[in-house]
Amino acid sequence: MAKFKDVTIVKEANIYFDGKVTSRSLEFPDGSRKTLGIMNPGEYEFKTVEKEIIEILSGDLSVLISEEEGWKKIGAGESFEIPPKSTFGLRIIAITDYCCTYIK
Repeated sequence: MAKFKDVTIVKEANIYFDGKVTSRSLEFPDGSRKTLGIMNPGEYEFKTVEKEIIEILSGDLSVLISEEEGWKKIGAGESFEIPPKSTFGLRIIAITDYCCTYIK
């Protein structure tokens, strides 16, 4: 989906890692949420509350969802899922544009 209709955009940015990762929150009429953001090159660790589906719009990165599976390379047009209440690692190789969907 290239466009979203009937959304509320939260003006205040979500800023992480001294501004190296930023996003804006979108709220939909049905109560669902997404964020649209940019990640600059670097290595980051995040924790989830809800299940997340992260779609990569452009960029180059690797994700570590579990130690057993190891690092997985992800590129533009691909997505990956993060379980609720977990920690995951990201190695951003090139500036990455992403969309994150939160699943309750």
